[in-house]
Amino acid sequence: MVNLEWYRTFKAVYKNGNFSVASKELFMSQPAVSQQISMLEAHVGYKLFNRKSKGVEPTEYAKLLNNLIIDALDRLENVETGFRAKAEDSVRLISVGISKDLFNSCGSVLLSKFDFIDFTFAENDALFELVNAKKLDFAITTKRYDTFDTIYEIVGKIKLIMVAPVSLDAAEFRQKLKADNYTETEQWLNSQKWYSHDARIPHIKIFWLHAFSKKRPSMVPNYIIPSESEMLEMLSKNSGVAITWNCNARKYIKENKLQLLWNSFHVPEEFVYVLTAKNNTSSSFFESINKELKLFLGNRL
Repeated sequence: MVNLEWYRTFKAVYKNGNFSVASKELFMSQPAVSQQISMLEAHVGYKLFNRKSKGVEPTEYAKLLNNLIIDALDRLENVETGFRAKAEDSVRLISVGISKDLFNSCGSVLLSKFDFIDFTFAENDALFELVNAKKLDFAITTKRYDTFDTIYEIVGKIKLIMVAPVSLDAAEFRQKLKADNYTETEQWLNSQKWYSHDARIPHIKIFWLHAFSKKRPSMVPNYIIPSESEMLEMLSKNSGVAITWNCNARKYIKENKLQLLWNSFHVPEEFVYVLTAKNNTSSSFFESINKELKLFLGNRL
């Protein structure tokens, strides 16, 4: 039976022209290298190397053998290396940073595809600092960072929308909106109960800035629930209005728990990025994460 280790040893000796150098490359003793070459010579029936004062010289049979096996051996070694890397990746704990706002949707996608993830919750700039310091493998952000030590890929777009429970009668609101009567539209919205995931109402402020050209909405949030998923769940069972990312509201709308109240064309979409450090040893994860998020974020409302 052919022993592939003989051919690995042959390749190392042929390439280096020296048993001692080959033994160091293969992490073997020099006598072990010499023994494997002797066994291969016995197997093929020809002398493969002539000893010289400094190293060895391949015979014509060795040159022929090298031409016959080198491509196949290289392919086999590449397969082995790739398989080993995937096997190591399959049990590696990766660290992923993401905002709490996006975790419910994007986090769920990653949980369904990878077995070991250590999540960190933070906002864009803090996530960038952690990736840049190589304290996180990856970060999912809504802000682009161009630096020498990091790379990013755009995986999709998200947008802030207004939602309400399906029980809310929004006919009057839609009439005012259709008539472009923004003064009365805003008045109607101010009369509703408002939900927010943050006391600073960042989503509501951004929506108001683009939809009404106002830096500060006049309403005060009735309920502040510091988890966007829990906020949407509670909203679906009660009365009120909220601003949320479309990716987070998607499942509630599909399940007929929430209705899309307003998808303003004045409110811009935002890119979602996956950020990682250059020379990250988890490049296969980077590609996989990008692929899964592109599939998920590509399914819009």
